[in-house]
Amino acid sequence: MMLGMKPHFLQLNLGWNAEPNAPNPQVEVLGNDVLLRFHVNPFQFGEFQHHEIGFLRFVNCVRFRLGRTNDEGWYRGQCRFSNIAPKWGEFYEIFGDDTSTKGPTDWCPVSTKSTGDLHHFLFYFRDNTFESVAERCVIERRDDNAIEAKGKRLPRLGR
Repeated sequence: MMLGMKPHFLQLNLGWNAEPNAPNPQVEVLGNDVLLRFHVNPFQFGEFQHHEIGFLRFVNCVRFRLGRTNDEGWYRGQCRFSNIAPKWGEFYEIFGDDTSTKGPTDWCPVSTKSTGDLHHFLFYFRDNTFESVAERCVIERRDDNAIEAKGKRLPRLGR
């Protein structure tokens, strides 16, 4: 990441999103990976059913956070990306943001053994914000992952 750049955002959730009212995000650390679990949005995307779950895996994660910034705080300008992120409620890769010297202080360290390029991921949920710095993000391959079952994909990272 280059210091001093204005952050740029690549939206990663194309054709899917988290449930807008009660996404219930949960994080599980699995070795050097972080698994993010949340309810998917059946209101905007009719192929999903109520209470279906989406899973994203952040591979070789260095750190993550599940913080308290919510939609009201974002619209009131209380989030560091309030006036520059394209939209509330989306999943992004961020380019040009230096998270090591500014921003939240509630990061949870996962691994210090990253061997590849790191990417900064941001997912705005209704009452929480998830962030991760990891080598990559993938849609978790498992039978109960509604995102994977519906054939959704992530755009190529690192543009």
